[in-house]
Amino acid sequence: MTTQPKRLRDYGIHPGNLPPGANNAITDIAGIRVGHTTLWRGDAVRTGVTVVLPHPGKLFREKLPASVHTINGFGKACGFEEIRELGQIESPIGLTATLNVWRVADALATDAIRHNPEIARRTGTVNVVVGETNDGYLNDLQGRPVGQAEVDAALAAAQASGDFAPVIEGCVGAGTGTSCYGWKGGIGTASRVTPADTGGWTVGALVQTNFGRAEELIFAGNAAGRWLRPPRQEQPSPPERGSVMVVLATDAPLESRQLHRLCVRAGAGLARTGSHIGHGSGDFVIAFSTARRIHHWPESLTANATLLADEGRVMSGLFPGVVEAVEEAVLNSLCAATTTVGRDGHIRYGLPVTDILQKER
Repeated sequence: MTTQPKRLRDYGIHPGNLPPGANNAITDIAGIRVGHTTLWRGDAVRTGVTVVLPHPGKLFREKLPASVHTINGFGKACGFEEIRELGQIESPIGLTATLNVWRVADALATDAIRHNPEIARRTGTVNVVVGETNDGYLNDLQGRPVGQAEVDAALAAAQASGDFAPVIEGCVGAGTGTSCYGWKGGIGTASRVTPADTGGWTVGALVQTNFGRAEELIFAGNAAGRWLRPPRQEQPSPPERGSVMVVLATDAPLESRQLHRLCVRAGAGLARTGSHIGHGSGDFVIAFSTARRIHHWPESLTANATLLADEGRVMSGLFPGVVEAVEEAVLNSLCAATTTVGRDGHIRYGLPVTDILQKER
């Protein structure tokens, strides 16, 4: 029987002021599903792909309002420019390793055409979205083993998971070979429910963590990096060259401009864990709202939509929700990850959370 990896709250730590959703995950928002394909082969393959389905239908035909934000652009993000221009998303979001971006993008395009044969024949092309982090310390990046079969498997796993399913975290999918603050990183997620007087909306975050230096780690307010180091590390960490992908989702009826405002706040959540967004770091945010679907073939030139009448009031709940969810998602990725040996005998150790808690006492 597989044991579910531990999460931050399993240690009795409840960061922030807002309550989480039922699963404390991005999937607390109806329709969102997450699937992974994990590749662990021999001594050198420690990688995979994670897909986020904004809704389980045909995204190309029923798009969602979306936005993207580049905190630091040292990365290979795919599909961002069309989202910036049109403010909508029309494909699943793929997360993977750096040199697999284009293979995952090709696989997502193939899947889109498979389900929408009109693409590029009776209508326009499709904008697929892929983010990445560099897992090359543990994984042979040159091998690029993630292709159509692996993406298809992740998509199938996401569809099969159903609504409101828990998300597997840690060393899975796109987080199989990643590192975080000198320890083993991975996939993490969390959610928050905003106060009733600001709308009672849910906002969720999913992260692929591969950033930070060991001495910078702040663990739920504890500056653990000042005294805690991974085994074998005697000197300060090298300059920051890591990356992080942040996916945000909400059921609040936000448009692209308002979603971008959420994206910007993700940086504050990263900072709470100790990140200063290094020169060589690729830090990207994608956000979407499930409240309204944008039809590819609308029946008329105009449509009725629910809009925020009091943006300031709604955002006063969503902004802290984003910050808290991103912070906890990062810490969940650390809590759930386990010691991993990979390429050339490189090791990333699982974070000793109990040592941090004992130090606090």
